[in-house]
Amino acid sequence: MKAEGLTILAPAQNRTQFIQRGRRLQYLTIAWNSAEFVIALVAGFLAGSIALIGFGFDSAIEVASSFAALWRLGRDRDEESREQAEQYALRLIGVCFLMLACYILYESVHDLVHRIPPQHSIIGIVLAALSLIVMPWLAHLKRNVATSLESGALEAETRQTEICAYLSAILLLGLSLNAWLDWWWADPLAGLGMVPFIAWEGWEAIRGRTCRTGAPISA
Repeated sequence: MKAEGLTILAPAQNRTQFIQRGRRLQYLTIAWNSAEFVIALVAGFLAGSIALIGFGFDSAIEVASSFAALWRLGRDRDEESREQAEQYALRLIGVCFLMLACYILYESVHDLVHRIPPQHSIIGIVLAALSLIVMPWLAHLKRNVATSLESGALEAETRQTEICAYLSAILLLGLSLNAWLDWWWADPLAGLGMVPFIAWEGWEAIRGRTCRTGAPISA
């Protein structure tokens, strides 16, 4: 909790409540992103949409991030081992993000150079629109938990949920332009638009830093 620029730790009797709330939010995030992963990949491969496929893989990484957050919440009483777990999980997720960024960059450039048009995907448009509603809501609730527990790892995981919302907006724009105006190049361009967000998030995670403050992760 924060008041007048000062950071105040959550009272000991309330920490259990915040931990339980954080776990429920992570379970909800895992359920949503697992469904998002399956739907985005199937719709993406059917439509030949690299942006939609990339969005699906991002959802899978968000699931891994949520499991790391659950691990962190389960080790709240052991500060030393908790911090080690946060650092290890954060770096693994960072590597996954960088690999995803390289994949999207390659495929997007390939489609632009060879002028490969994707098929229209109404399912993808609906999925992106729903994600644009759900992800900011989840991020807001999870940030309250991260702030109350003063956990840098949970803050970083919250930032990944926010990134998912940004990617939803980019995906929705690319798919909509392709569907309504037949701008085939909008989809690979949307894919390219994802790369800086994903690469930056991955690099910061590997460095063990939060994207919000630039400070090393600590709990």
